[in-house]
Amino acid sequence: MPGAPGPSPAEEPPGGGAASALSGLTTRGRSFLAAGFAAAVCSYVLGQADLLRVGLLLAVLPLVCVAVLRRTRYRVAGSRRLAPARVPAASETRVHLRVDNVSRMPTGLLMLQDRVPYVLGPRPRFVLDRVEPGGRREVSYRVRSDLRGRYPLGPLQLRLTDPFGMCELTRAFSSHDTLTVVPRVEPLPPVRLSGEATGYGEGRQRSPAHAGDDDVIPRGYRHGDDLRRIHWRSTARYGELMVRREEQPQKALCTVLLDTRRSAYRGAGPDSAFEWAVSAAASVSAHMLERGFQVRLLTDTGSSVPGPDGGGGLSGGGFDGAASLDTAGLLLDTLAVVDHSAEPGLSRAYDVLRGGQEGLLVGVFGELDAEQTGVVARMRHRSGAAVAFVLDPAAWSREGPADAGESEGGLRLLRENGWTVVPVAAGASLPELWRAAGDHRAAAGAPRGGAAAGHDHERA
Repeated sequence: MPGAPGPSPAEEPPGGGAASALSGLTTRGRSFLAAGFAAAVCSYVLGQADLLRVGLLLAVLPLVCVAVLRRTRYRVAGSRRLAPARVPAASETRVHLRVDNVSRMPTGLLMLQDRVPYVLGPRPRFVLDRVEPGGRREVSYRVRSDLRGRYPLGPLQLRLTDPFGMCELTRAFSSHDTLTVVPRVEPLPPVRLSGEATGYGEGRQRSPAHAGDDDVIPRGYRHGDDLRRIHWRSTARYGELMVRREEQPQKALCTVLLDTRRSAYRGAGPDSAFEWAVSAAASVSAHMLERGFQVRLLTDTGSSVPGPDGGGGLSGGGFDGAASLDTAGLLLDTLAVVDHSAEPGLSRAYDVLRGGQEGLLVGVFGELDAEQTGVVARMRHRSGAAVAFVLDPAAWSREGPADAGESEGGLRLLRENGWTVVPVAAGASLPELWRAAGDHRAAAGAPRGGAAAGHDHERA
């Protein structure tokens, strides 16, 4: 169990007591109890004292087994660990279970059962032999899901039996864990795209931390700082060594727009158009983060990650690889649970882009009618460069395009407004489409009169 301090004790189910303990008697235990009572009745009728002693022995044995098992309800502890706890779709993860006997008595036969959602497969069951006092047993099983989502695992159920097989009691552990199945992320090739700002690569821009002595923003001297950067005027003012701040690189901005409208897609399942779109958004986000871009994930509902107060985007790797991994994890966790929206159009996303900063815009769209094509065309005017992956849901569902002429007209309108448009056929390879988008940009050159005119190409 990730982050758990240790094994958790098994708890008795609600309504536990003598009645619930007696209900755990096995067929053997009930037979012994019935035989004991019968022998006691016969001894009274026949006047045989020895038969009474035999009846008491037969009746007491299952009751003693019940009492012993009831005392072990807080003497057995268990834990669960996922390795890893976040996996891509169609990948396996291993679940490790551990049972500790913290009592001074050995256990009997133990039967474990872990609760898992139906989509992850059947419930795993294990049979453990006698566990010595202070001993432990470890078992593991694998789960796999082709569908994104968060899946709860647990609670772990433990069935205790006595050495004589007289009684079986079920105990449930209180701990739960969550398996996060994220979209598949495909590695993308480096291509050249034109953007409003440059990132950490060739052609990067730097903003000097000062333009003159009056504009200096000093900081305290740190071990290893270049002595030539000491600002003597600030040193005299503050009474300690102060140095000029280093020039800060300007990170390029990238907005990944994911169209989640229910009306824009058809079909369901891991091979559907919507799942391809989610995987594409995840792959592009991860790729741009690795290239040092400041990434924002936006949907048609107007919601964005990190949100309106997140500073406009999540910073990528650049100089801090650990921060890039954390950011990519946050984006993937968000995409793991994204679902269809009931939005009729893309107006809310356009409003967010209209009030934001310019930068690279990568959109993954479903079916676009004439009205929504016009909305998408206007989005281009607030970005330095824009790349659109447009899916044809009818082709993905093997129904054939509804109106090829209207579809081509919409794509032409987007190209005329500065978009680099890449149609997505059923089962298309995202890395090949990404490379094709770079080739289109290189062949067309920087758009004239747009927000990105006159800017250098950036390898993204």
